[in-house]
This record gives sequence, structure tokens and C-alpha cells, in this order.
Amino acid sequence: MEQSILISTKKVLQIGSDDDSFDLDIMTHINSAFSILNDLGVGPEDAYMIEDEEPEWGEFTVPTDHTLNLVKTFVFLNTRMLFDPPGTTFHMNAVQEQLKEVTWRLSVKREGEEWVDPDPPALTIEGTD
Repeated sequence: MEQSILISTKKVLQIGSDDDSFDLDIMTHINSAFSILNDLGVGPEDAYMIEDEEPEWGEFTVPTDHTLNLVKTFVFLNTRMLFDPPGTTFHMNAVQEQLKEVTWRLSVKREGEEWVDPDPPALTIEGTD
């Protein structure tokens, strides 16, 4: 499978890897998806973005991490919706539902790994009431 983020996304969009006519548009939408993933707490702690076809999926997350396929699906679906939205309401609703499910799954996985109690027990200091 293609490891370049840009080239693999272009393939999903059915654009040849040698056609650079839409690269700026596609990279902008890919970076938008990475921003959303960052907001969800997925991926590197610092914001991640691409500027050419060099960055590979393994730079965004550990290649053996089983969330990588969900990340790819999220980026592909989000980019598709922004770059070339479906022509029918039925198809658009189906893609939106897929995005919701992938977002939910990524959030659940991250929360399972990095959950922080929003209401931790109060600390008590010995000798005080």
C-alpha cells in the first residue's frame, strides 16, 4: 500500500499520482483533517501538516498502531467530503455516518489509553480536617 499521505489520498480520490493540478486543494483538506484529529487528541501532540508528497503515514502515527487504518479512513473521507462531495443526498448521508463512526471509534480508543478523571478525589493532608 502507498505510504505517501498525499499520493494515497489522491488514489482514493481517483486522481493519478502524476497529476499535480489539485495538490494544493487536496493538501489543504488533508491538513484540515489532521487538525480535527489533533483536536480529538489523535496523533502527534503538536499540530501535524503536509506540504508535499514526501510525508508518510508513519510520521503521523506509529505504523504498527492499529488506529492507523482508522486515521487513514478519517482523512480519506474528510478530504473526499471537502474536495469532491457526493452528488446525492443518500451518498452524502452515508459518508457523513461513516465519518461519525470513525470519529467515535478514534475518540473511544484515545480515551481508553489516555483517560483522565475529570473529577479526581480531593487530596487530604494528614493532620488536617
